[in-house]
This record gives sequence, structure tokens and C-alpha cells, in this order.
Amino acid sequence: MSKRKPSNIKRTPPKAKASPAPISKPSKPKFSLDRESITSSLDPLFQKIFWGLAGFTLIITIILSLGSGINADDEYQNDYSEKLVSYYATMGQDTSALNISKGNMHLYGGFFDLVTGLTNKALGYDTLDRGYHQVRHVYNAIFGVLAMLFVGLMAKEIAGWRAGILALLFIFLSPRFLGHSLMNPKDIPFAAGFAIANYYIILLLKTLPKPKWSTLIGLALGIALALATRAGGLLLLGYLGLFLGLDFLFKHGFKGLSTQSKLVGTYAMYGIGIAVTGYVLAILTWPYALQSPIANPLKALGEFSELGIKIRVLFEGENVMSDKTVWYYPVLWIIKTIPLYVLTGFVGSLILLRSILKKYAPIPVLLMLFASIFPVAYIVYKNSILHDGWRHLMFVYPSMVVMATLFWLVLESFFTKNKVFKYAIYGVLGLLMLESAIFIVRNPHYSYVYFNPIGGGLKGAYGNFETDYWGVSTKQAINWMEKQGIIGDNMQDTVVIGTSFWYPVSRLAGKYGDKVQVKYTRFNNRYSEEWDYGIYPSRYIRGPHLRSDKWPNSRAIYAVKANNVPLTAIEKDADHFAYQGEAAIKAQNWLEATNQLQKEVAAHPDNELAWQSLASVYINTGNFPQAINAANESLRAAPQNETSLYFLGLAYLNTGNTEAGINALKESLDANDENSIVCYYLGVAYQQQQNWAEVVRYALRAIELNQRFKQAYELAAVGFEQQGDAQTAAQYRQVASQL
Repeated sequence: MSKRKPSNIKRTPPKAKASPAPISKPSKPKFSLDRESITSSLDPLFQKIFWGLAGFTLIITIILSLGSGINADDEYQNDYSEKLVSYYATMGQDTSALNISKGNMHLYGGFFDLVTGLTNKALGYDTLDRGYHQVRHVYNAIFGVLAMLFVGLMAKEIAGWRAGILALLFIFLSPRFLGHSLMNPKDIPFAAGFAIANYYIILLLKTLPKPKWSTLIGLALGIALALATRAGGLLLLGYLGLFLGLDFLFKHGFKGLSTQSKLVGTYAMYGIGIAVTGYVLAILTWPYALQSPIANPLKALGEFSELGIKIRVLFEGENVMSDKTVWYYPVLWIIKTIPLYVLTGFVGSLILLRSILKKYAPIPVLLMLFASIFPVAYIVYKNSILHDGWRHLMFVYPSMVVMATLFWLVLESFFTKNKVFKYAIYGVLGLLMLESAIFIVRNPHYSYVYFNPIGGGLKGAYGNFETDYWGVSTKQAINWMEKQGIIGDNMQDTVVIGTSFWYPVSRLAGKYGDKVQVKYTRFNNRYSEEWDYGIYPSRYIRGPHLRSDKWPNSRAIYAVKANNVPLTAIEKDADHFAYQGEAAIKAQNWLEATNQLQKEVAAHPDNELAWQSLASVYINTGNFPQAINAANESLRAAPQNETSLYFLGLAYLNTGNTEAGINALKESLDANDENSIVCYYLGVAYQQQQNWAEVVRYALRAIELNQRFKQAYELAAVGFEQQGDAQTAAQYRQVASQL
């Protein structure tokens, strides 16, 4: 067997392939907009869920808006709407929209009111038609959902579609925001404008130096919507400039200002172009601004930054003037009225800010943070006058929701390997969301009265904070009267309704024509007019009265409630004893007044006004012990009532009990420190004690409050004279002689 010869072929080992030279990657900016990939394999599914949820949100919000009552401020809005339509229909010949003293509506942008006014005109509705207000509510719902949608889109742009879904749920299940979306034509379109603009600012910064036209147009429209609602939309121009500058510096540093001069010009061109476009679009629907495109919007901004309208508000159990609220007024309102999942999330986002900035692109996060904090901080710093809670600051809420969303997602990421803690987070979040969702389900048409569980929810807030400050629940009161057959299409007799919310009640009952007459009466003077039924929301009732559980009183036949807390009461006045007593007082028929009022308190011993009027009658007839008793009975029904305390003080002074009189008058002044009459009688009381310093003090305060108060000048003159200041006394006597 032959052996195989070795092969002569020389085999050489293969040469190792040379490693390719590393390709240098462009350096990534330290603060890029894509800090971490936010894409997911589930994004197509999440995207479908997001848009499906957005559609569901729109349908539900519109349906809820159709059942909402009329915002009391619509009296001014609707008047403005009619005048705007006339202004544009006459090509500016009708100038009534340029200066509206009632409500200063000309200082507001006109977009919402112009669009709704034109729609109502096309449909043939006027303000007495319920359809007129439903048109406005549908538009309101659309703008509310627009704000919600862009909250979701902002969160999506920062943290992905899953974040967008969560943020959209967060804001939709926010009872206050949803409730305002049904009927608030000022603050909701304004908030929508801010949400839209902030979203497109994020897109602009992401796509510079070559943004899409859709981004530029969207940003200009967002700015226009905000500014065409309220002059505060000018703030967005500041946001745009600030974050364009920050984005450039974060990407290119200060050296870039000299080395990237072309890019600086690009940034400036886009910023100025967008700002000018948004500004021009806004003033096209704002006649007042069209008259002087620069000066008038700035004037309007100055007016609103001061918010010169002063009204009495209920805050922390005290009824105070809106210009005398404490610095933390808006902060506490926000803390008490946003859902706990947003409150916890927003506060948590401040604590975990470092982690959020590491996980997500920092510029959008900082924009959301700045948009949430700066306006509130500025309002606090300026000590601006606010009322009706924090509705004027509602435009900060969308960005707060985005920050809260980022917190919950980052918190979840800490426990990706610990399913127990992860599911615990889901459980806590679910329970917190369930609490607000249940409130909405129970109170679908006036969920804006929501208070979170801090302090006991709505029940804990009752009598300490305003609830239905716009009287929206008057619609449910009218609905109840219709169901009971008290008012209806087949009415034979005229029904007279007295109310402290004349506009919404008169419009809701407008379909019945002259068969239902609506009279305006202040709650604290509600028997000055004769009516069959009274509709009175809690807005103008003092906190101590509400907390006493004596309202609704025994005259009430029905109360509209939220979570078992009364919002509006319907009183029935079949015998008119109280009204007849008031009429007799006006005629100074003291015997008849006593007779009628005694009948009233015998039938309804919790009627504080009847007892109060009895005290007045007894004072006028010199029956001071009975006056003291009647005033005290009134105070049992309505504690700390300023008028009852005033009568009590006068009665004590007339019995010679000066100290008790002073104490009662001071309590009255505590309830209302702007009552010149009470100040004057305090001066008189101290005159009895010969305490001349206090005489002068209260006389001067009375004059400060009422500069034509002749008796106060005379009292001040006596005080100065007794203090040895004859010259000043003579001056005050001279003024008194001229009055």
C-alpha cells in the first residue's frame, strides 16, 4: 500500500484583516433635545390609544358642556360678543366694542366671543335662547380639549407616547380644569393658547435651524389664541425669546455668539417672525388693539396685572376684600384644588428634577418648569389682586401636569427590577386618579367646585372657601323647578323668581317669556322685593353663616348639592311676611312691620333677616332690650353678620352698656372693615367714654371711607377740640358746613 506523498503546495495562514479606522462621530451637545431615546416598540399601539382617548375626551367634554349652567360673567361676555359682531359687520362703523365700561371687556381679546357671536347669529339665536349658551359651551369644550390634547402632546414630545397618554388622562380627570372647560370662555381659551404655544416652542427648538412650516404656523397660532383672549398672552413672547436664547447657549455656548453669527441671525429671524405673526393675528379680532396696536395691548396688560376689580371673597373662613388677601392666596388655592396625583407629581418633580433632567431632554423640561412656576411667583411678588380662586392662573396648569407626568414615569423607572414597588406605584396612582374621577361622575356639570382630600375635600372647604362662585348650579335649580311643574310651557300664572344671580337665571328662564319674571335681590337683602321663589347660590353668603349649618334655612324647598354640600338653595315665599315687614319699615309703619316680622320668625325662626329687621324696628321704637334679643337671634342663625352686630351695638349703647356696644361694633367692623357708619358709631361710643384719641381715630376712618360724611367731620372736630387742637377742629367744622 503506497503512502500518500506530502503535498508540495505551500499553505500560508490567512492574513488578519486590518481593523477599520474608527469613524469620528460628531460631538453631541451636552444639552441636546434627544438626551435619551423615547421611542418604544409599542409606540404604534400607544399612538392609537392616545388619539382614541383624545376623541373620547372631546365627545365626553362636549356632552358635559351641554348640561352646564351659565357662567355669571357671561353677562359681560355676551354683551361683548354682540358688539364685536356689530363692529365687524359694520366695518368698524359701530364703535361700541371699543369702550365697554361694564366689565372693561374691550381690554380683552375678542376671538372667542367673535367666533361664538358669529355662530349664534348664523343660527338665529339670541341670549334668551338656551341654544345661544349651548353654542358657547360647545366652543368652550373644544378649547378645553385642545388644551388637554396639547398637554398630552407636550408630554409625548418629552417622554414618548406612553407619557402622552398619562398626561392626557391626568388633565382630563382634573375636575377643576374639566369643569372650567364646560363654561369658562376666558381662562380656558387662554390656557389652550399657552399649551399650544409651549408645545410648538418645544418642536421649534428640536428642529432648529430648519424647522417645519407647520411648527412655525402652529406656534404663531398658539400665541395668537392666547393674546386674542387676554393681554397676558404677551408673556409667550418672553417665553419664546428666553428659550431660544437658552437653547442656543446650551448648544453653542457664549463663544457661539461670535463664531456662529449666521446661526444667531437664524434664531433671531424665526423668533421675531413668529412673534410678529402671532401678534398681528391676535389683534385682528381685537378692535381695541386695532385702534393702537402697540399702546393699547400694553395698557390692557397693565390693567390686568393689577386686576383692579375688587370684590369680597371667602378665604380661609374669612370674607375679605380681594385686594387684602394674603400673599399665598393663589398658592393655597392651587394646593387645595388640584388632584393629589398632580400635586404629588409636581412637588415630586421638583425633588427629582436632577433625575428628570438626566433622563429627558433638559430644555423642554425647563420650559415646563418655568411655565409652571414663574407666573405664580410673579403674581405673589407683585401682590396682584385675584379673586375666584386661581382661575386667572389656570394657564400654568397644563405645564404642571406635564411635570407631574414626568415625575411618575421617573419614579417608576427607579423600580424596573422590583415589581412589588412598581405595582405599588401603579396602585397609589390609580387610587388617586379614582378619587377625582368619582367626583366628576357624581358632579358632572359643575366639577369645577372640586377640592382635593387635603383639609377634607369639598365638605371641609364649605364655609371656608368659595365653591360655586359663578352660580353655575342655578341651571340645576331651574331644571328642578321645571320637573316639579312650578314653571313650564303650559303655565297659567306668572311666577316671580328672586335671585342674587340675575343673569344666568333670567337666561335659563327666558324661554317662558313674561310668565317667569326674574328679580335681582342681594342675598342679605332678599326680602326687599316680592317673589314667589328665590334661587340663591352660596357665593354671597358669609363663611360663618355657611359653617353654622343654618343655610339652607327652613324656607328652602330644594338644594342643589355636590358631594352632599349645598351649592344653591330654592326658597319658597308663599305668605310674604318678611317682604311685607320690609315694606312697612320703608313706610315707617312700625306697628305693621312688627306684626309681619313676628309672624315670619314664628314660622321660620332661622330667618336671620327677619330677626335683623325686627332689631331695627325695636331700635326705631325705643324698645332696646327687645332689639338686643332680636339681634342675638339673628346672630344665632347667621353668626358674625355685620348688620346684626351693628344693630346689637346700637341697642347696647342706647341701654348705657357702652362697653358691650363697643365690642359688638368692633365685631361688625371685623366682618367688614369698610363700613363708615360702624366707624362713626364707634367714635360716638368712645365719645361717651371721653376717649378722644379713639374718637378722632374712628371719625377719620369714617371720613376716609366716605368723604361726604358730614356727621363724621363734626365728630372729628369735637375730638380734635377736646385734644387741644382748635385749628384742626375748625378746619373739620368748616368742611362739615360745606356738605
